[in-house]
Amino acid sequence: MTLPDDGGSAIALFRAGALDPAGFRHRDHVRVAFEMLRRSPFLEVAPVYADGLRELAARAGRPGAYHETITIGFLALVGERLAAGSDEDFAQFERRNPDLFDKAVLRRWYSAERLGSVAARRTFLLPEPRWT
Repeated sequence: MTLPDDGGSAIALFRAGALDPAGFRHRDHVRVAFEMLRRSPFLEVAPVYADGLRELAARAGRPGAYHETITIGFLALVGERLAAGSDEDFAQFERRNPDLFDKAVLRRWYSAERLGSVAARRTFLLPEPRWT
């Protein structure tokens, strides 16, 4: 299922648990985060977004697929980019931020070991210190 063009409808489907988990791709994750963060502050969006992703993973039969650090990390990147940009639609946002559509973008801040840890799945971990 492709998300509807109307951002409010996309959010409503996500919150209602009405999306097909098999068809919910990385771009859809970014789209829902974008639409939610355009309408509400980060700290209000984070628990709702995380709960929605947990529900999708559970309905897909993969409750262990939910990853807290990746979820909050991507949500924070989308929020940061929205704050730095202008009032734009999703197509403009996507063109301006192509790196967000690469699942590996968080590797700029996290090692594979840190992201692969049990702790990173369960709770949000800050990026590793990079000072020398």
